[in-house]
Amino acid sequence: MPRIPNDRNPDNTMALLFEGYNFISDRCRRFDSDLFETRLLLEKTICMTGPEAARLFYDEELFQRQGAAPKRMQKTLFGTPGVQGLDGEAHRHRKAMFMSLMTPESIRRLAELTSQSWLTDIGEWERHRELVLFDHVRRVLCRAVCEWAGVPLPQEDVERRADEFEAMIDGAGGMGLRFRQGVRARKRVEAWIGGLIEQVRGGAWKPPEDSALGLIAGHRDLDGNLLEPWVAAVEVINVLRPTVAVSRYVVFAALALHRHPENREILQAGGEEDLENFLHEVRRFYPFFPFVAARVRKSFEWKGYFFPEGTRVLLDLYGTNHDPRTWEAPQEFRPERFRRRDINPWNFIPQGGGDHYENHRCAGEWITIELMKVAVRHLCRSMTYEVPMQNLQIRFSRIPAIPESRFVISNVRRCPDPAP
Repeated sequence: MPRIPNDRNPDNTMALLFEGYNFISDRCRRFDSDLFETRLLLEKTICMTGPEAARLFYDEELFQRQGAAPKRMQKTLFGTPGVQGLDGEAHRHRKAMFMSLMTPESIRRLAELTSQSWLTDIGEWERHRELVLFDHVRRVLCRAVCEWAGVPLPQEDVERRADEFEAMIDGAGGMGLRFRQGVRARKRVEAWIGGLIEQVRGGAWKPPEDSALGLIAGHRDLDGNLLEPWVAAVEVINVLRPTVAVSRYVVFAALALHRHPENREILQAGGEEDLENFLHEVRRFYPFFPFVAARVRKSFEWKGYFFPEGTRVLLDLYGTNHDPRTWEAPQEFRPERFRRRDINPWNFIPQGGGDHYENHRCAGEWITIELMKVAVRHLCRSMTYEVPMQNLQIRFSRIPAIPESRFVISNVRRCPDPAP
């Protein structure tokens, strides 16, 4: 039996922090292999990249999520115990609750709320000589998703809550102050949403029954029990936080429009297929989250390699989306590549792979796409703006990545006939 290629450094945690998104794919190229073994946080870890590895990784009989996510991510990004750490029938039951929110009508309503929120804020943006797009977009999204989810959010609290959601996202990949800010933000948000869960169950607040807050507050597990209030709070946050995180993709879309202005003319013409191809290429090309984690449920062999039970495994999302075996010239921004029909849930995995209902693929992926459409339509048709000189470098050692300047725009003006 061949041995999995081994990076023999005693521990590669610091290398991962310095190399970020390229950590797995660079070593796979060095070993000429789709996988290698290393130690991260002193624990034996198998890292994998590529479509075949993705197909393997989402085999629920071989891998589980329970105990896979590092504690620091649970304290900031995911919370405990949320849907990301469930397996088997418990996961499918909880995931079905989330997917019930993802009907076309429901997503359309969220898109409409986001568009209204965006148009409202353009008037305020016009009063700024310059503004940081990333900061303002996450407020637009926070306001819209809270209204959609049935979560009461006074206007004076929008900025604070949007910043707390961002701290949770940013803290997941940070050290020191970034991490501590993420932990504190999660505690504050869980207390806020947990209090709302208690109000809903006590009758003091009545959100729409089909809203995220109403649905999750009344959700029962496989044993017929209501979720504990703090668990329900974590799951409501698992609707709100990823929606606010779409602000990163919006900034990357604005950056792509700036660096590839020929796409603006195409998108202004209004072709839906061209818009979707552009957004998919933004999600493929730019770094979002670098990898996902699981543990081997039971020992098995794959391509002659042995995977021991309990071993932590990381799947390379960014590297798989840049795998030259799937993508021609993967380091070039080419939206037209998505005119192909051989894109599948294993070679295009910006938000995880597999099936949305059965696997751990992001339940909010369809929301991400629709809200990006709203944003790009407004950037191309509802407003004009300038992009002043700034530092637009993306450091791949920073997880999650964002342009250094967070994308500054100036001289915003609303168009007389904004996009619908």
